[in-house]
Amino acid sequence: MSTQTETTSPPPINEGDLQRLVEFAQLVTSAQDALSDDMVNRLASALSEGITLLDRLTRNEGFTHLLRELDRAENQRFLICMSNAFTAASRELAAAPPSTGGIGGLIKLMSDPGTQEGLRLLAFVGARMSKSLREVHRRGI
Repeated sequence: MSTQTETTSPPPINEGDLQRLVEFAQLVTSAQDALSDDMVNRLASALSEGITLLDRLTRNEGFTHLLRELDRAENQRFLICMSNAFTAASRELAAAPPSTGGIGGLIKLMSDPGTQEGLRLLAFVGARMSKSLREVHRRGI
């Protein structure tokens, strides 16, 4: 029984592939020509700073924990809701007349169910954060 080694030849190069390769080489050459020495230095500096920042962020336990938490679906939905709320509130505030102030305005604001829900959300977050901070300091982290 004889064994034959099959050799497969590379697929033939067609004219379109060569043309795309030439165009890519021209693009790289044009980019090199367009960049001045100062631009190259700034780009190198920016890349260096970016790598340094990435290194610092990946060594930061708090930041990596935050990223893991933000990756959870419920936290992503919360961030979407929060960003939508900021956008809507910014538009409403820009269109609303300035507050007249005084206790009457404050009472009117406090009687709004939306204000009460917002304060309730802040109270929940504040309570959880206080508990977590106490735990962190108790464990000495």
